[in-house]
Amino acid sequence: MEVKEPAIAYNKQKVSIEDYLERENASREKHEYYKGKIFAMSGAKVPHVMVCDNILAALKQKLKGNPCKPFGSDLRIHIEANTLFTYPDISIVCGNIVTLNNDNFNVLNPSALIEVLSDSTKNYDRGDKFKLCRDIPSLQEYVLVDSENIGVEIFRLNAAQHWELEEYNKTSKGFDIRAVDIFLEMEDVYEGVRLI
Repeated sequence: MEVKEPAIAYNKQKVSIEDYLERENASREKHEYYKGKIFAMSGAKVPHVMVCDNILAALKQKLKGNPCKPFGSDLRIHIEANTLFTYPDISIVCGNIVTLNNDNFNVLNPSALIEVLSDSTKNYDRGDKFKLCRDIPSLQEYVLVDSENIGVEIFRLNAAQHWELEEYNKTSKGFDIRAVDIFLEMEDVYEGVRLI
């Protein structure tokens, strides 16, 4: 799913987390939440959806029987340190899933997040969203995948607890997601996708 940068969904000045969750659980559409404001999410273009589906299918196959599980954009992630509720394109959770107040909705402990970039989201995903996601204690990798050209950016937490960037492009065979010790082939990620 895409978040338009940022479109406020409700005119109300400030909304409590409890009010947001009540509305969101009754809503047919998805909304992100940050510091009292609710932001509408929009649909995605075909290449974006295809790249998401390709990555999720590859992850499900490679992680079968593994304690790490991949989830699509229906999984809501909550970052307690800064109040963000968000729906990443793909989340990978290792071990027991921890949720806010054991509510079975709002996951607190992803190991890796994958966002598929598009024109309307790339600045948000690379900038503000990444800054907010760095507050997740369990997060080890933040992966950005271009949906229009072959390109992947991976921010990894190193041994000194600093984020490092590695970039991959059309000359790369693929890339590692080290948090779950797997390699994804570029041809699998972009299978059937018409690129610019």
